[in-house]
Amino acid sequence: MAEFLLVHGSCHGAWCWRDLIPELEAFGHIARAIDMPSHGSDPTPICDVTLESCRDAVLAASTPDAILVGHSWGGYPISAAAEADPHAMRALIYLCAYVPQDGLSLVDMRKRGPEQTIGDAVDKSADGLAYTVHPDRVHDLFYHDCKPEILPYAFARLCPQAIKPQDTPLSIGDHFDQVQKAYIRTTEDHTIPPAYQKDMSERIPAHLRRHIDSSHSPFFSHPRHLAQILDELSDKL
Repeated sequence: MAEFLLVHGSCHGAWCWRDLIPELEAFGHIARAIDMPSHGSDPTPICDVTLESCRDAVLAASTPDAILVGHSWGGYPISAAAEADPHAMRALIYLCAYVPQDGLSLVDMRKRGPEQTIGDAVDKSADGLAYTVHPDRVHDLFYHDCKPEILPYAFARLCPQAIKPQDTPLSIGDHFDQVQKAYIRTTEDHTIPPAYQKDMSERIPAHLRRHIDSSHSPFFSHPRHLAQILDELSDKL
C-alpha cells in the first residue's frame, strides 16, 4: 500500500482527481488531493499567492510516506517542497509536468519548449496578477479525449491562475536530488508538447519513466490505466 498526495495543475483544483482517487483506493492505496492557494475551496487571495505559499501548502499536507504526484504546473510546488525538506515525502511523480531546472521559473521553462501551445489561449486579468484560458480552447488543450460530461464539470470549476508563482525562479540542489522521482508522459498532450515531456523525463532513471496515450488530463480520460501505472511505480519508489 502507498500513500499518494495529488497536486493539481494550473486553473484546476482537487476536484480534477475525482475519478482517479477511487481507482487508486481499489488498489488498496491511500489517495488525497489538495487545493493549492486560491484554487478550489482555498480562500487565499490571488495577490497573496507565491511559489513559497504553494510549496508550503504541499509540505503542510505531506507526510514522510507520501508519494507526491504533481500534474503540469504541479511539478513546481512538489519540487520546491522536496528542496525545502527532502524528508517530508517518499518520492515525486511528475504527471505530464514540468521538471524544474535550477534557477528557472515555469515561465522560463515554458518558453524553452519546442513549440508554444497556450500563449494565444489565455487572457491576463486587468491587474496582471492572473490568467484564465479562453473557453473555446479549454476542450482542445485539456480534455480532447475525455467523456463529454467532463467539459461542463470542469467549466464550472476552472479558476484563474496566479502568475507570480509561475514567474518565480526556483533554486534546486542537493536536497531535491535526494528524493526519488518518476515521470509519466502523455503522448497525445496538447498543452505540454510530448517531445518536451520526453526531454524533461530523461533526467529521471529509465526504469522510472512511463507513458500513457492520453491528453493532458489522464485522470479523466484514463483513470484506471493511470492508477495502474501509479500502482506499479509505487513498488519501485
